[in-house]
Amino acid sequence: MSIVACVAGRNGPGAARPARRRRPGVRTASCLAALLLAAGAALAAAWPAPAQAARALAWGEAPKYPPGFDHFDYVNPAAPKGGTLHLSADGSFDKLNPFTLRGLPAAGLGTLMFETLAEGSDDEPFSMYGLLADDMAFAADGLSITFHLNPAARFWNGDPVTAADVKHSFDTLTGRQAHPRFRQYFADVARAVVVDERTVRFEFRRRNHELHMIIGMQMPVFSRKWGAGRPFDRVVQDEPLTSGPYRVESWDWGRSVAFRRDPGYWGRDLNVRCGMFNFDRIVYKYFKDETARLEGFKAGEFDWVLENSARNWARGHVGRRYDSGEIVKEQFAHSNSAGMQGFVLNTRRALFADVRVRHALALAMDFEWMNRQVFYGQYVRSRSYFTNSEMEARGLPSPAELALLEPYRAQLDPSVFGPAIQPPGTDPPASLRDNLRQALALLAQAGWNVDDDGVLRDAAGRAFAFEVLSYSAGLERIAVPWVRNLEKLGIVARLRIADPALYQKRLDEFDFDVVVQLLSASQTPGNELIERFTSAAASEPGSDNLAGVRDPVVDALVHGLLASRTRAELVVAARALDRVLRSGWYLVPHFYAATHRVAYRSRLAHPARLPLYYAAELWLLKTWWEKR
Repeated sequence: MSIVACVAGRNGPGAARPARRRRPGVRTASCLAALLLAAGAALAAAWPAPAQAARALAWGEAPKYPPGFDHFDYVNPAAPKGGTLHLSADGSFDKLNPFTLRGLPAAGLGTLMFETLAEGSDDEPFSMYGLLADDMAFAADGLSITFHLNPAARFWNGDPVTAADVKHSFDTLTGRQAHPRFRQYFADVARAVVVDERTVRFEFRRRNHELHMIIGMQMPVFSRKWGAGRPFDRVVQDEPLTSGPYRVESWDWGRSVAFRRDPGYWGRDLNVRCGMFNFDRIVYKYFKDETARLEGFKAGEFDWVLENSARNWARGHVGRRYDSGEIVKEQFAHSNSAGMQGFVLNTRRALFADVRVRHALALAMDFEWMNRQVFYGQYVRSRSYFTNSEMEARGLPSPAELALLEPYRAQLDPSVFGPAIQPPGTDPPASLRDNLRQALALLAQAGWNVDDDGVLRDAAGRAFAFEVLSYSAGLERIAVPWVRNLEKLGIVARLRIADPALYQKRLDEFDFDVVVQLLSASQTPGNELIERFTSAAASEPGSDNLAGVRDPVVDALVHGLLASRTRAELVVAARALDRVLRSGWYLVPHFYAATHRVAYRSRLAHPARLPLYYAAELWLLKTWWEKR
C-alpha cells in the first residue's frame, strides 16, 4: 500500500497499473528500543537518549522484535557492500519528482532516496520501528501521534532533518500542487504541528485504525530546500534533497537513471538498516516492450527480473546461460495478500453503467482454458478484492458481517446476502457455452440484443464495441481469448497499445473503456481503499478508482473499516466490503501467482530466510548483495 511506491514506479505486470502492498515505500536504528503501544493506548515516558533510538508500534498485536534487537531476521547482517546492480524499467521517464501528477518519474526514487519517520517490518502484518524518528507516542484518544526526530538524521547536503521539514513535506504533499492521491490518502489528518525543532505532532479529524501507522511508514520526508522555493509542480528535474541511502548519480532522460550509495548516509548503522542497501550503484535501463526487455536480460544488459509472464517463464527464460548456471531461475514463496487483478470496466462510460452488462462480460472470460493453454497452469483465480488473506469473504455472511450489511439491505443486490460471489468458471459441470447463454440473457435484460448480422445492439441500433487500453503488447495473451469469446456475444472489443506516457495520461484522466489494473492488498487494509473505491476518489484525476465506483454503501463500509478498533473488527468489515464490491462486477477477475518468479545473474545473492510479506523488487533493493 505504500503510496510512495504507488506514485514513484509503475513497472508491474504486463498491462497493469500496479499499486504495491502497503509497504509500496520508503522506509529504520542502531539498538532500537521496541516498546509496544497497543492501538488506542500511549506510553507516557521521557524521550529516550538518542543512542537508544526508539519505540515500536504495532496494530492488532505486539511487535515481533524486542528492545535492543540487532537486525531484522530476513537480512544478512554480514552482507558485503559494493558492486553495481543493473535493473530494467518499462517505457520512459521525464522527471525526478515522484509526487506530482504530470509526467513519469524515474524508477527507484521512492525506495532509494526518500525516507519516512518509521520503518515497517516485512515479518509482521502491521508494525513499525523508528527511522527518522527515535521515539513516537500515540495519543490515548487515538486522535494524534507525536514523533521525536533522531538528532543524527541528515539530508545528503548535511542539513539536519527537522520538525519543520516534516511539516513542510506533509503540507506540500497534501497541497494542490502535488498528486491528488495524497490529499485523498491523508484526508483524515487535520494538520501537522511543529512542537519544537525535533518534535512534530500529527492531529487527526477522526479515529482511524491505521492513520498513525501510515503517517509513520508512508509519508516521505524531504528538505524544505528542495526546489529552492519554486511551486512544487514546477520542481521537475531537480535532484530530490532527501535523507535516504542513495543519491541520483546521473540520468539520460527516457533511457536510464543511475543511483550511487551516499558514503555519508546518516542511517547506515541503524539496526533496521543493518544488512540493507548493499550495492554501491543501482542503474535502471528502460525498455519499450516486454520482448526487448527479455532479450536484453538474456544478453546481459541487466541483472535481475521479476517475471510476470507465464509464457516467458516457461519458454523464454531458457538457453545456454541458464544451462550453465550463469542465470538462475528461482521461485520465492510469500504470504502476501494477492488482492485483485482484472479487466477494469470504466463505469463512467454509459456502456458499462449497468451491472448486468458488467456481469455478462465477466461470464465471457474462460480462465480455466487460458490457464491450461496459455499460462502453463501457473496461476490461481482471483476470487476477492482480498484474495489469499483472512479478509476474503467466504461462504454465507457471518452474523457480524450481517450486522454491518443489514442497514443497507434495500440498497444492495440480494446476492450480497448469499454465498460469496465467485468468478464464473468453466470446470465441469459448468462450461463456457452455459456461461455465454447466461451472458446473453443478462445483456437482453439490459436492453442489448443480437441482430440478424450477429452484432449486439441496443434499442437505438448502437453496436456494443469498446477498446482495451494497455502500454504492453504482452496483454494480448490475456485479452485475445476474452475478445474471442466476446465476439460470440456479438461484441466488438479491440486492444490498443499506447505509448507509456500517453497511457498514464489517459488513466489519470479516466479516458479509457477498459484497462488492466492490479489492486494489490496489504495484510491490514486501510486508507488505500479511500482512493480506490470511494465516490470522492471517482472524480479525482489520477486516483486509483479507475472503475469509477460511486456507491454510498461502499463509502460507508470503507469509512467503517477505517474506524476498526481491533483486528477482528477489521476482518469483519473487510469481508462485508468485499461482498458488496464483488456484487458490483466492476472488473473481470484475472488471476495471481502464489510465488515470485525471479531470474537473476549468479553473482547476486540473497538472504537464506525470506520475509513473510514482501514486494520482490523492494526485497531485492533492500537485502540482496553481490558476491565477493
